[in-house]
Amino acid sequence: MNKPVSPTDKAAKAAISSSATDRPSREEAENAIRTLIRWAGDDPEREGLIDTPARVVRSYEEFFAGYDACPRQLLERTFEETEGYDEIVLLRDIRFESHCEHHMAPIIGKAHIAYLPRHRVVGISKLARVIEVYAKRLQIQEKMTAQVASIIDEVLQPDGVAVVIEAAHQCMTTRGVHKPGVTMVTSRMLGAFRENAATRREFLAMIGNPSSHGVPFA
Repeated sequence: MNKPVSPTDKAAKAAISSSATDRPSREEAENAIRTLIRWAGDDPEREGLIDTPARVVRSYEEFFAGYDACPRQLLERTFEETEGYDEIVLLRDIRFESHCEHHMAPIIGKAHIAYLPRHRVVGISKLARVIEVYAKRLQIQEKMTAQVASIIDEVLQPDGVAVVIEAAHQCMTTRGVHKPGVTMVTSRMLGAFRENAATRREFLAMIGNPSSHGVPFA
């Protein structure tokens, strides 16, 4: 029997289809970079910059590859032979690079993901790839934290999900207020991690104090 398609799935597929249809050509993207170079005060035709538009477009394809990936599909293949395991599954210190949707400046940090399996588990690499999919989009950290927790909860239907993300935002360290060394920490707790203080404390103890971790910002 075919699995019914949820409104969330339909919206995600429509967004991907729309973005593919409306996406400018590579030539248009490279011309936009040339315009920015001229706006900055330089000559895009000089030797050192002649290939820069093509390089920037190729890097953008990597930076924003998450728009062409579906996190739901990553989580749909699960395993039920767990011998009744029902304790916390935790993947911590998942390094990621993203970009701020307000200034398109880098966000560099790490994520910690935990869930309490009900009947099935998912390959741990898939959890890391879910982080990668959402990170490879224009983001704000609060939204990314909620997105990761929500998709894991929706697809795996565990007894609880916990996500903590800690990151440095170049939009405030290299511009604006110029405050290097500042780390932003966000969290989303669902199910048992929200409702049960002991479970939440166990998770936080397992990842340690986020402020003392030392995020790899290089």
